[in-house]
Amino acid sequence: MNEFFNDVWRGLNTSPKYLAAKYFYDATGDAIFNEIMDMPEYYLTNCELDIFTKHKSEIANTILSYFRDFDVVELGAGDATKSAHLLDVLLRHEIDFTYYPIDISQNIITQLNKKLPERLPGLKIHGLNGEYFEMLDELKDISTRNKVVLFLGANIGNVPLEDTPDFFTKLRSHLLPGDLVLTGFDLKKDPAIILNAYNDRTGITRRFNLNLLQRINDTLDADFDISQFEHNPTYDDESGACKSYLTSRKDQRVRVGEVGWIYFKEGEQIYMEVSQKYTTAQIDAFAEGAGFKTVRHFYDSKRWFIDALWQCV
Repeated sequence: MNEFFNDVWRGLNTSPKYLAAKYFYDATGDAIFNEIMDMPEYYLTNCELDIFTKHKSEIANTILSYFRDFDVVELGAGDATKSAHLLDVLLRHEIDFTYYPIDISQNIITQLNKKLPERLPGLKIHGLNGEYFEMLDELKDISTRNKVVLFLGANIGNVPLEDTPDFFTKLRSHLLPGDLVLTGFDLKKDPAIILNAYNDRTGITRRFNLNLLQRINDTLDADFDISQFEHNPTYDDESGACKSYLTSRKDQRVRVGEVGWIYFKEGEQIYMEVSQKYTTAQIDAFAEGAGFKTVRHFYDSKRWFIDALWQCV
């Protein structure tokens, strides 16, 4: 609660205003995001699912060419729809591994611990609820085996481009030489296709963004009038940054508990998150700069998306 309040209060008292995207994911946010992944406009899920359905055996065989005794760690596991395909292949190969999903949402971890073994009999699972790097530190005390780290769903796109090299360098510092990392990257493409994925006609993405204001109301005793904020995404093809904002429809003030008021001018925006798009050259440069070597790129059928497999060197 205190961390949530401090982050919200700090972000809304900064100019320009912002909210931390990690707070999208309460139980309601999780459910709405599942709706987003089913939208026809949100191509990312289908592209990566195409990779995991068509190339799962290739991915598994590539991993098994390096080692056969390891842990599978997934950062931001969500509902594990895509990774379940790979886990199933590994189980069929009778590989001894434990699956460690890491997610900021306790609801997600609870559901995975309960439901995934029902879907994949024989799966050993140990869910970890918390921040990525804190949980990777915790995992060091649980297992010393080599790691195969999955970072799927283009989650890396939520890291600002200028911070991405540091993110991968920090990830490398939590791993051992020889460990593998499989990361999903959304590639640059027709700007209209990208923007539509974050501004669907039915307004599901709008509900997802506005739900964070409702969470602040419910959890921090705030009084946001949700109807007085609008969802506005933008995309810059040169930088590859697709950004989401909530825009105030009028001059207004919002009370946050007993602490004080936040003032908005008409047209003032709250920066919500970035969904970065990349070139293959950028992706390979991230690997080299952070202490990885590129093993292979797995593309979807449209070549809109890459799952890049790297090895720690």
